[in-house]
Amino acid sequence: MAELNASLVWKDGVHFEGTSPSGHIVQLDGNKEQGASPMELILLGLGGCASYDVVTILKKSRQDVQDVRCEMRAVRADSVPAVFTDIHLHFVVTGTDIKDTQVAKAIELSAEKYCSASRMLSAGGVNITHDFKIIPA
Repeated sequence: MAELNASLVWKDGVHFEGTSPSGHIVQLDGNKEQGASPMELILLGLGGCASYDVVTILKKSRQDVQDVRCEMRAVRADSVPAVFTDIHLHFVVTGTDIKDTQVAKAIELSAEKYCSASRMLSAGGVNITHDFKIIPA
C-alpha cells in the first residue's frame, strides 16, 4: 500500500493552506474567498483524474488529440452532510479525425477501471454520469 502525507495550516476564519504530498500549495476556504472549498476540490479532483485517464488512453490509441476539456456539474444533498448525490462529466475533445468509439471507450475505461476518484465516489453512492462532444480541429 502507498502512504501519502499532506498537511493543512489554519490561516484565519475558515481559510487553510494545504501542502499536497508532492509539495504543492493549495488554498482552501470554506467561504470561497481566498481559495476553493473542500467540496470544490473534490469535484476538481474527480475531473482531473478522469481527464488524465481520457487524454492518456486517447494518446495510446493514436488519436490526434489537441485539447480536452472537462465540464463538471454536481448536485449536493439538501441535508447535512451535504454530500454529492450526482455528478456529470462532459468531455469536449478537440482533434483531427477523433473517433467517437475511442472517446467513449476512454471514458468508460476511466470510469470503470482507472480513475480512483470516480471509483471511490461511486462506491460512496454518488451517481456519476458522462458524455462527450468532439470538435474537429
